[in-house]
Amino acid sequence: MSSPYGPDFPEDNRVETGSVNIAAASFPAIFDTSSVNPDEAAISVVDKLNRALNEKHAESLANLFLDSSYWRDHLCLSWDYRTINGGASIASFVAGSEWRIGHVEIDRSQPHRAPQLATMDVDKTIKVVRFFVTVATKLGRGQGVFRLTRVDGQWKILTLYTVLQELKGLEEPRGSRRPHGKEYDGLGGNPTWKENRRREENVEKDDPAVLIIGAGQAGLCAAARLKMLKVEALVIDREDRVGDNWRNRYRRLILHDPVWSDHLPYLHFPDHWPVYTPKDKLGDFFESYASLLELNVWTKTELVSSSWDEAKKHWTVTVERQVGDKKEARTFHPRHVIQATGHSGKKNIPTIKGMESFKGLLCHSAEFPGAKPESKGKRAVVVGSCNSGHDIAQDYYENGYEVTMLQRSSTCVISSYSSATIALGDLYSENSPPVDDADVLNLSLPGPLSKRAQIDVALAQHEHDKELLEGLQKAGFKVDKGPDFGGLIAKYYQRGGGYYIDVGASQLIIDGKIKIKHGQEVEEVTGDGLRLTDGTVLPADEVIFATGYQNMRTQSRVIFGDEVAGRLQDVWGLDHEGEFRTMWRPSGHPGFWFMGGNLLLCRYFSALLALQIKAREVGLV
Repeated sequence: MSSPYGPDFPEDNRVETGSVNIAAASFPAIFDTSSVNPDEAAISVVDKLNRALNEKHAESLANLFLDSSYWRDHLCLSWDYRTINGGASIASFVAGSEWRIGHVEIDRSQPHRAPQLATMDVDKTIKVVRFFVTVATKLGRGQGVFRLTRVDGQWKILTLYTVLQELKGLEEPRGSRRPHGKEYDGLGGNPTWKENRRREENVEKDDPAVLIIGAGQAGLCAAARLKMLKVEALVIDREDRVGDNWRNRYRRLILHDPVWSDHLPYLHFPDHWPVYTPKDKLGDFFESYASLLELNVWTKTELVSSSWDEAKKHWTVTVERQVGDKKEARTFHPRHVIQATGHSGKKNIPTIKGMESFKGLLCHSAEFPGAKPESKGKRAVVVGSCNSGHDIAQDYYENGYEVTMLQRSSTCVISSYSSATIALGDLYSENSPPVDDADVLNLSLPGPLSKRAQIDVALAQHEHDKELLEGLQKAGFKVDKGPDFGGLIAKYYQRGGGYYIDVGASQLIIDGKIKIKHGQEVEEVTGDGLRLTDGTVLPADEVIFATGYQNMRTQSRVIFGDEVAGRLQDVWGLDHEGEFRTMWRPSGHPGFWFMGGNLLLCRYFSALLALQIKAREVGLV
C-alpha cells in the first residue's frame, strides 16, 4: 500500500453498489475585498449566531446562511457525521439536536486561526473570511471553522464546520492534566510502573472494553486515542512484530505521500525524518510508537471465534496467541470490536484457466517478494496499473527484467510534485500550520465544495503534468482525470483506487522500457505466459496480479461470519451528504466498528471513533 490514499482496488469493482457520486457545488461570487475588515465581519456573524443559539430562534439562525450554505458537523450536534445544506434545513437540524451547541467563540490564539481573508480555489481568486472558533456544547468542547461570504452587502456563513474534541469531565490526561508519577512509586503496596505495565500487557485484570483486530496505522491510532480516554483496549495482530504489515511488503516500497501529512496522534515523526518514508523505517516507527504510548498489542495472535450477545450487549471472543513454542487461548467479553485489518478486504486475485500450470512465480502483489537482482532477460508481466503495479514494474525493470504492464482500464496519474505541492502544499508542508489544525481545515469543507476544489486542483495538476501525461498516452497507456474531472482524491473518496502517484515508472513507460498492453483481460494462463482475450500471448517467467483487494466488508465475513457481515452496511465511498459511508461511525451491527484509511484519515478519525466509544461506555449515547 504505497499510496497515501490506500491500496489499489480491483478496477471494475472499487466500491460496493449504493455509493453516491456527490455533485460539485459552485463557489460563491467574487466580492470586493478592498474595504473588508475580517475581524469585524467575524464578530458580527458570531454574535448573531450566539444570539440565535441562546434564544433558540430558528428563523434568525436560518437567516445567517444561504440556500447554497453548508454546516458540516462531526459529533457536536449528533452522534454521527452530517452535512446539512441550506439555511432552513440547517436551522431545523440544529433545533432537532435540542440546540446542543450553546456558544462559539472566535479563536485568535494563533495567526492562522484568527479572522483573515483566505482563498477557496487553486487560482486564489475566490475570497472568503475564514477563522477558527472554539465550540461549547452540552456534552463537551470542540472547535470549528467559519467561511463567510458577502451577498448584497451582508455577511453570510458559506460553510461552518464543527467537530467535538472532548467530553466534559472526561478530558485526555495531557499537558496540565498529565499524571503526577507518584502513583507508580511502589509505596504502600502500590505496583510500580513496570509491574503495572506488565499486568496491562497481559490483560490480567478486567476484560478489555475494546478488541482491535489489526496493528497497522488504523489499529494503533484507535488504540492510542482510546488509551487517552481511559478505555481499555487490546490490539491483536497475526504478524510476528508490530510493523510487519509494512516490512513484509515488496522490497522497494516507499510512501508516495510526504511526511507532513503522515504524523501519528500524539507522537509525530522527528524533523530529520525523510520526506518520503521507506516501508521498513515506517514499520520500525510503528513498533516504537506502540511501545512509547504503552499500547497493549498482542502479536502472533489470531481471532479464532466470536459471537455477539444481544441481551448482554457484548461479544464473546476467543483469541489464540503464540507464546514461545506454545499456543495459548484466551476468551474475552469486549463491548466493542474494531476491524482495523486495512482499508480493503480479501486479496482480489482472479481465478483463470491454467493458473496451476504456470511454471514460474505467479502471485498477488501482496505476496510479491521483490525482483531478483541480475535477472537480465527474464520476462515479467504485471496485471494492474495503479500504485502497486507501477512500483512492481519499476522494480522488475531496474533488476534487468523485460516488463509488460497489462492495463485493463484507464488510470489517473499525477506526478509526486503535483501531489505534494499542488494538492497538499498549502496544508501539509514544512511551513504549513500544525498538522492538527491542517486536518481541521482539510476536513472543514463540505463534500460538494471539496469536490469543486478538487476539480480545480486536478486541472492545475493536469496542466503541470501535461508533458508526462501526453507521453503516457503516446506510449499506449490510458490516463483519466478522475470522476467528474475531480482527479486522484475524488477517485479515492468515491472509488477507493484507480490512480498512480508517479515516482519514476511513468518515464519508463514513456521510454518504452516498461511495455504496455491496454484494454485486454487474461483469458488463459499457460505454462510460460498469458493468453489475452484478443489472442495476444505474453511470454512470462513471473506474473504478478496487482489487482487490488475486495471491499473491507468481505474481510468481515471471513473473520466474523455471515451473520455479522449480513448486518453491516456498505463500506467506503460517500453517502448522499458527502460523508464517508460506515467508516469510523456506526456500522449497522451493534458494537462493531470499521477503522481504516490512509495515515491522515486514521490520525483524524481515530479521535472521533474513540469519542463515540467513550460516550457509549459512560452512557451518553
